[in-house]
Amino acid sequence: MNKDLFEFTQSLPITEDTEFFPLMSQEDEEEMNNEQTPEILSILPLRNTVLFPGIVIPITVGRDKSIKLIKDAYKGDRMIGVVSQSDVAIEDPTFDQLNTVGTMALIIKMLQMPDGSTTVIIQGKKRFRLSEEVQSEPYIKATINQFEEIRPKVDKEYKAMVSSIKEMAMQIIQLSPNIPSEAGIAIKNIESTSFLINFISSNMNAEVAVKQTLLEVVNLRERANMVLEHLTTELQMVELKNQIQNKVRVDLDKQQRDYFLSQQLKTIQEELGGNTPDLELESLRSRAKTKKWSKEVAEHFFKETDKLARMNPAAADYSVQIGYLELLLELPWNEFTKDNFDLKRAQRILDKDHYGLDKVKRRIIEYLAVLKLKNDMKAPILCLVGPPGVGKTSLGKSIAKALGRKYVRMALGGIRDEAEIRGHRKTYIGAMPGRIIQSLKKAATSNPVFVLDEIDKVGNDFRGDPSSALLEVLDPEQNNAFYDHYVEMDYDLSNVMFIATANSLSNVQPALLDRMEIIEVNGYTIEEKTEIAKQHLIPKQREQHGLKSKEVTIKPSVIEKVIEDYTRESGVRSLEKRIGSLVRGIATKIAMEEEHVPAISKDDVEKILGPAIFDKDLYENNEVAGVVTGLAWTQVGGDILFIEASLSPGKGKLSLTGNLGDVMKESAAIAMAYIKAHASELGIDYRLFDQWDIHVHVPAGATPKDGPSAGITMLTALTSAFTQRKVKSHLAMTGEITLRGKVLPVGGIKEKILAAKRANIKDVILSKSNQKDILEIKEDYIKDLRFHYVSDMKEVVALALTKDKVKNALDLTVKEIPAAVSAY
Repeated sequence: MNKDLFEFTQSLPITEDTEFFPLMSQEDEEEMNNEQTPEILSILPLRNTVLFPGIVIPITVGRDKSIKLIKDAYKGDRMIGVVSQSDVAIEDPTFDQLNTVGTMALIIKMLQMPDGSTTVIIQGKKRFRLSEEVQSEPYIKATINQFEEIRPKVDKEYKAMVSSIKEMAMQIIQLSPNIPSEAGIAIKNIESTSFLINFISSNMNAEVAVKQTLLEVVNLRERANMVLEHLTTELQMVELKNQIQNKVRVDLDKQQRDYFLSQQLKTIQEELGGNTPDLELESLRSRAKTKKWSKEVAEHFFKETDKLARMNPAAADYSVQIGYLELLLELPWNEFTKDNFDLKRAQRILDKDHYGLDKVKRRIIEYLAVLKLKNDMKAPILCLVGPPGVGKTSLGKSIAKALGRKYVRMALGGIRDEAEIRGHRKTYIGAMPGRIIQSLKKAATSNPVFVLDEIDKVGNDFRGDPSSALLEVLDPEQNNAFYDHYVEMDYDLSNVMFIATANSLSNVQPALLDRMEIIEVNGYTIEEKTEIAKQHLIPKQREQHGLKSKEVTIKPSVIEKVIEDYTRESGVRSLEKRIGSLVRGIATKIAMEEEHVPAISKDDVEKILGPAIFDKDLYENNEVAGVVTGLAWTQVGGDILFIEASLSPGKGKLSLTGNLGDVMKESAAIAMAYIKAHASELGIDYRLFDQWDIHVHVPAGATPKDGPSAGITMLTALTSAFTQRKVKSHLAMTGEITLRGKVLPVGGIKEKILAAKRANIKDVILSKSNQKDILEIKEDYIKDLRFHYVSDMKEVVALALTKDKVKNALDLTVKEIPAAVSAY
């Protein structure tokens, strides 16, 4: 029962003009029911209470609209309509946000309280139904309809029900020391059964929604039955609380004292609406009913909740168990986002977000096509391999957008602990699930696009090998039962579309590499970079620097100058930084209100970025024998390098410098062995090998270099030095050699070809087996290059070296060689 209303009513200042009585007789009720119902009423919204007919309640008015309504009504006939809000959180409700059934009320008294607020005392008269809104300002007015109440037949059952309601209300008042005994006297003196039910409905402990439901019940018998049910529940709660209090009224030892305090705390929390352990446990179980998990997962969850119920809330493991159950509830078990199978739309999105990358886009469209036809396909594990800045990571976002899936990214760089992937066991202090499970919890779906970024940067130490832990994640045949140590259950990852990215595959574990489909994302040509800058980089930089399109423009010729003179990369990351510098230069002039031309010229580029950083002319000088241009692959894309060979008097010693790796040193040794074995065929006097030392150097000695692709370059440089025949200009080469002189294919062809074009190379020598790699490059990008495909080193020498002899070096005797060398 609600004691506040009764106490407030008794404490009101009763004066000679006070026109109300807290109780209502049968005659008063009949007189009230016979009152005329007006067609239009001013509507006062109530937030936290419901007014019943015949009930007198005080209301503190705070809203400006409500204060205006009360003052106007108090000056008039004092009759208003009182309706509770459907949502108590709304500060200023509209007509549509009110309940449809309310109560006519008479304003009995308007009081100015000591704290400055306005309190009005109103008495409910008759129920009504809202019809139509007449006005909304300065307050709501509406037309109303009569609410016809069905009076029950007064029989023994109805009389018994009313008597039970009275008795239960009296018992609750007697068992509740906080409710004054005068409330029982008031209930005992109520004659009208209808008013009795209204009085108890208004004062009982129930939510606003429950009271509104009682107000809307048409049949009085049905309403009485609902009140009886609620009183029964409330009486049981009061008796239970009294039982608990009686149990602790004994001589208490320490354990009994702790129990008493916990029970009291529980009671206080219940009164305040807080979470008790029982309520928390019930909340977990009710949330579990909405999950779409399998029978095994459900059984495991409820088993763990039973374990929680047996725990002492003060125990350390209690919070750990709560966290574990919360994780199980928040994980997306069989919760999927719907895939968008509009392949043309997907193609448009991919083309809009990324220029080029045709091979990758084609593979994504293939995946979508198969998924559309089959509707359940094990997600492939794609691995995008390429230099930095080519758009591998951002490609994952575009794929998620095209599929209509959530996007998740997990950076693997520097991960050395296996628990980062598989999680910790719950027995450890501070245990948590692995980052795979955490990312899926964040995504809130079982089929996101999951980007595993920089998979080649995963390390290992005494804490385990994360690469091995990733084997189960990235195996389509196994990841339907991924086991996380914290979750302690198999989790299905087969619906996740994993996309791994890497700069190089050399550091990726072979077993892990075998589980992924490798897609090379090669570097961009100058033409591709120019288009990317026009379509993506320049608009992005303009937006980031607060400029409009008309305030700064960059022509394609200026973009090409920036690409050739200020960047040397396969991607476009450095290019974006340079474009950002150009845009900032214009933004500075605009901010300082200086005169400027929106179109950036080549001269402006040099003023803003400084002198050209890279000089193509350095890569065109093959004017001396023994110098050959080779093509190399690096982690930032393709590059060209020089291999220099020179002779000096000695005993046939071979020296190698330039910070070379073992494989590259072996290539030099193989090349030297081949030249010695085929000296006569190459026009070299074999006595040179015993009386002259050969020195091979690769410039940029601070940069480590390794790999087999410099084999034919090494052999060409040595042959050029021994025969003193120069290498043809604007020529570069790449390929591996064998002792038999065979030219084998190498990788990274596209990056190397792009580097050759940047360096103004005209002719490229490749292995015949690499011809297929050239066919994958668009013809527009290689139209100025000539390719020579070879299978034997004799073909390389014939193609690379000029036929001119330096002072007839081939005809000189061994004794006459020093003169030729000194001339060289």
